[in-house]
Amino acid sequence: MRSRYTAFTLRDTAYLLASWHPSTRPEHLALDEQPPPKWIGLDVRAHRPLIENHAEVEFLARYRVGGRAQRLHETSRFVREGGCWYYVDGDIHG
Repeated sequence: MRSRYTAFTLRDTAYLLASWHPSTRPEHLALDEQPPPKWIGLDVRAHRPLIENHAEVEFLARYRVGGRAQRLHETSRFVREGGCWYYVDGDIHG
């Protein structure tokens, strides 16, 4: 989760796509918002192992867009294949 957050801060679409599970990975990922978000913090609130090689991570990411504070609160699902963890999908909390 932390590496994907860092990739978002760096706008590293190649890493984000490579760390996304092929079953749910989009064909393209555009991080061309204007003005771009300024990521200001990540709080991993919980990590829950599920069944073997599956886990959930609940996080809160904070960022600013045009001076306005925003937050993304999500529970993400990951799967481990070949020793690597891949993002599958997530539920955004209101």
